[in-house]
Amino acid sequence: QVQLVESGGGLVQTGGSLRLSCVASGGFVSSYAMGWFRQAPGKEREFVVGITRTGGSKLYAESVKGRFTISRDNAKNTVYLQMNRLEPEDTAVYYCAAKMTWSPVVATTSYDYWGQGTQVTVAS
Repeated sequence: QVQLVESGGGLVQTGGSLRLSCVASGGFVSSYAMGWFRQAPGKEREFVVGITRTGGSKLYAESVKGRFTISRDNAKNTVYLQMNRLEPEDTAVYYCAAKMTWSPVVATTSYDYWGQGTQVTVAS
């Protein structure tokens, strides 16, 4: 059973940056494609970005392309989400998720494990 714990959320001004971390325990993150998702109040959870098991390929939602960057350090069992040029529309709870496959997918129902989430609030 893999446990995922996110950290790094907080309150930031428009245009600012945050770096989220997702640490895995109970398993090797290198066995999983990883994804970051977010859920704003009153909205469904949506895909933000995903990364293949070795980090060689990444998949971004159009809304974050050029602003967000996903990376992973399998030796540290950690996945990161660097968020730059944040906008109020990025305000949400951010979740990391693991899927026992090579490549990430967009569908939330396809992931095997989820973290508890970390709140990101972007003030205008």
